[in-house]
Amino acid sequence: MTTALIQTVDTPDGAFTIVVDDRQRVLASGWTADHVVALARIPRALVPESTTDGETDAAAAVAAYYGGDLHAIDDVEVSQGGTTMQRAGWAALRRIAPGRPLTYSEFAATLGQPSAVRAAASICARNAPALFVPCHRVLRSDGTLGGFAWGLDVKDSLLARERAA
Repeated sequence: MTTALIQTVDTPDGAFTIVVDDRQRVLASGWTADHVVALARIPRALVPESTTDGETDAAAAVAAYYGGDLHAIDDVEVSQGGTTMQRAGWAALRRIAPGRPLTYSEFAATLGQPSAVRAAASICARNAPALFVPCHRVLRSDGTLGGFAWGLDVKDSLLARERAA
């Protein structure tokens, strides 16, 4: 039986919920206090059989990130299913440096698929462990924010924090 831990922490951008598996790998995370919303982001194959409130290792990385260590999130392990292209995309997102966002076109090019801009956007949209896989670092080609599952105000705040560092 798989049981996931869920922890909600306060951040300057609001409540942030983290769901981790039994190995402390982040399955899902985002700016909500609603555990049901966070759990709904997890791909079906990885949904835990049960959940319990508890302390997650990832919470310390969130606190450090918001405290100014923008690389604190880099080494947090995540667990994601997905297609080969999605897994490659999520790995590529983790290599985008704070303060140096890419456009969806540039992101698609890093995947070796420069014409697959919609697929690149879809990879971002299906990213369950937000912040730890920093999909907020991808923008529209005109530099505007585009979409973000947790709201454009959060995306803008994260990018501003990273630009200022």
